[in-house]
Amino acid sequence: MKPVFVYTGSAVMAIFENQITTSALNLPLFIARRYMLRQKGRFSSFIIKLAIAATGISVATMLLAVAVVTGFKYEVREKLFSFWGHIQIEPYSVTGSVLTPQPIRMDKLLEGQVSTTPHVQQMLPFAVRPAILNAHQTTEGIQLKGVDKKYTLPANVEVKGKYINYADSDYAKEIMLSATTANRMLLNVGDDLHVYFLEPGATMPRIRKLKVSGIYHTGMEEIDKSYALCDLRLLQRINNWQPDEISGYQIVIDNEQLADTLANQLFHSYVKPPLTTYTMMDIFPNIFSWLDMQDVSTGVIITIMAVVAIINLAVALLILIVEQVRMIGVLKAQGMAHSAIQKIFLYHTGVIAGAGILAGNILALGIYILQKKTGFIKLTEATYAMKYVPLRLYWWHVAVIDVATLLLCILCMWLPSLYIRRIQPARVLQFK
Repeated sequence: MKPVFVYTGSAVMAIFENQITTSALNLPLFIARRYMLRQKGRFSSFIIKLAIAATGISVATMLLAVAVVTGFKYEVREKLFSFWGHIQIEPYSVTGSVLTPQPIRMDKLLEGQVSTTPHVQQMLPFAVRPAILNAHQTTEGIQLKGVDKKYTLPANVEVKGKYINYADSDYAKEIMLSATTANRMLLNVGDDLHVYFLEPGATMPRIRKLKVSGIYHTGMEEIDKSYALCDLRLLQRINNWQPDEISGYQIVIDNEQLADTLANQLFHSYVKPPLTTYTMMDIFPNIFSWLDMQDVSTGVIITIMAVVAIINLAVALLILIVEQVRMIGVLKAQGMAHSAIQKIFLYHTGVIAGAGILAGNILALGIYILQKKTGFIKLTEATYAMKYVPLRLYWWHVAVIDVATLLLCILCMWLPSLYIRRIQPARVLQFK
């Protein structure tokens, strides 16, 4: 017959005998498992549930914090890349501005070399020129970005109406406005407006009448407030440029993390002075510095939640040790080593931490999926450049947080478990 697990000297001796006859038995794990099965209705049962809940909430908070910051940074970057690409080739400028006073000539050899470079998805010419829009007795200063028919906005950018029609052999007499500009000027798709181009030294501006073919919305104030799209050939005509003269090229790649590497590679391999390469980090350093600061907030949240989880588990472990002080005295009296007794409670703590981590994963992933499908957590777009809280979570985020939390909790549990060494069998066993 198997020994009945009761905290008496004979029961412990029976366990020791079973340990001797069954070499495969892990005695601390065996006791921890039996101990956990006997917690129904006890005060320690409530403490265990509380510790699991606290750990679960801490893990869920850490996962959601990482998901929010990662999603926010991804969405802002994608909105910026969607309009300007990841890398630009243009004449050198001290400020790194996309406004270049002098044009460059289109280079078919350069286009072929860059387009065949690994990770490069698209290379498109563009031109930029300031202008003034006039409609309904309202004027707006704008930067016109001239693009060709290959240019399209990505799917994550809202577009109302149509793209510019390039069928006209001269140049397309259409313009695409941002929703911000269109709303300020009370314009809609199909409306006409006048565009004024100021010439240095001229007393009268050059005027063109254009039709609003479409209205786009990126949600990025730096883009929506300042830029509009038109036919590249229109700006070439206004600037008195040749058909092969442009402001520069914008390059789209398949991995934004490689932007700096590819920009340096293209510069040293193909680009010749006075041309140079710029990444979006060079052109919009303030935006990317602001995004990098979000990592600090994430680190603070993760640190606080990790400390909360550790403190809760430490308190739970101390309560479990104090509640079972008589069992510890019996085990010590029977000759069990301190390290083996410590393992009993460390196994127990490991199970509690594991259950809390699992509960936290379920809670976080449930909120993640619900937000992805419904967008029930909303934002003020004027402030955050998006309508809903963006969430983006990678599998390795979950793995790192789970493993780090489990290991950190177990390692920190050695400190409260050292209290076991202070328990003296003679004192705890002198009273029945």
